[in-house]
Amino acid sequence: MANSGGRIEREYGLGRKRTDLLVTWKGEKGVQKVVVELKILRKSLDRTIFEGLEQTAEYMDKCGSDEGHLVVFDRRPHRSWAEKIFRREEKRGGRIIAVWGM
Repeated sequence: MANSGGRIEREYGLGRKRTDLLVTWKGEKGVQKVVVELKILRKSLDRTIFEGLEQTAEYMDKCGSDEGHLVVFDRRPHRSWAEKIFRREEKRGGRIIAVWGM
């Protein structure tokens, strides 16, 4: 349970697939949903983001969400925090998805 009666669902099932986090709450516009997809950087950063954006957009479609976030964790020890941390926005299917690097 989140503040103000919201909920955070972990590994939320959407058909045959699962999003990492689905945050829901009742707001002024009715029930609002935010998809949060988490990825560990294993391939190139560009490939990880591309695949993650496709997955996040698909989950947003399945649950009727207008807001999505993709969080990419860069666990490489030789990279500085300045190189790992970023935020940008990407467009998929007419919606904006926030991409966070950590």
